[in-house]
Amino acid sequence: MKIITALMLSLSLFTLSKQVSATDILVIESYNQEYSWDASYKKALIESLGDKYSLEFFQMDTKRLPVSVHQAQADKAWQLYKNKHPRIVILGDDNALKYLGPRLAKEAVPVVYLGINNNPRSYFETAPHNFTSVLERTMFKRSIASLAKIIKPRPKKVLVLFDAGTTAKAAVSEAFDGDIGINVFGVDAKLRLIKSWVEWKVQVSKARQHGYDAIIMGLYHTITDLNGKNVPADQVMSWTVEHSRVPLFSFWDFSVGKGKAIGGLVLSGEEQGRLAGSIAGQILNGASPEKIYPKTAEQGRYLFSRSMLDRYGVVLPDSINALSALID
Repeated sequence: MKIITALMLSLSLFTLSKQVSATDILVIESYNQEYSWDASYKKALIESLGDKYSLEFFQMDTKRLPVSVHQAQADKAWQLYKNKHPRIVILGDDNALKYLGPRLAKEAVPVVYLGINNNPRSYFETAPHNFTSVLERTMFKRSIASLAKIIKPRPKKVLVLFDAGTTAKAAVSEAFDGDIGINVFGVDAKLRLIKSWVEWKVQVSKARQHGYDAIIMGLYHTITDLNGKNVPADQVMSWTVEHSRVPLFSFWDFSVGKGKAIGGLVLSGEEQGRLAGSIAGQILNGASPEKIYPKTAEQGRYLFSRSMLDRYGVVLPDSINALSALID
């Protein structure tokens, strides 16, 4: 009797382990886990799903690797998907959706994508029935407008700097409608998409000379040197802070803090991960992806660095200070 009981227990444990394995979630990241955006949404996904389901992460690393190998990275991710047979796939950011979305649209597996700046329809011939999403919509115009209240005297011109990566191009295409300059409540914002480290340095160091009252940091993770080698994001940030003669603001929370940007009206990867985790949980509990309407993450929050406010002598007006989170 004891032997039979032991065998039944062993069989139950084996069956349970198979069930746990079957709940595997494959997360394909466009970038890498050293990138703060990825780290934030990964943390939120693990907190939302990790206690109940197993998660596996694949990093395409397309911010640091050249475009020539992006397809090869996508092929590795695809092979992992075929080997793992996950119950659900989560795609993080535009490159994962660009390279893997059309393939996964032909599969039966449910897919949730997050952090997409481009119009998702541009990646598909027809809308896939097995997909749903969390959309990322940067608040460029609202962020620029807020500077009119923060900077004294009121700014006339601000310089908006982005690298020339896929995400940057998609984000500014949606927000700027292809223009390189917009006027927001009397503030002229000039957009620059920059590939080279040399050009980035020129734009930053000459900003005041060219009449700019502030710089807003967009994305800066695909900048390359004269040899075509990726310049580490931390190096780009530290050099920019050291050499900028005008206040430095940001669109994303990972760029805010001591030795970084002052802050601003920013987006967070954690919110993207939290919402994607919630959607994934619904699907794993039986909901159909096509019946889950895509969600848009929080419309930004005010986040500022105390040390950087002090450094640039910026004093937040009461109306914004009351809504702001302050760090360091």
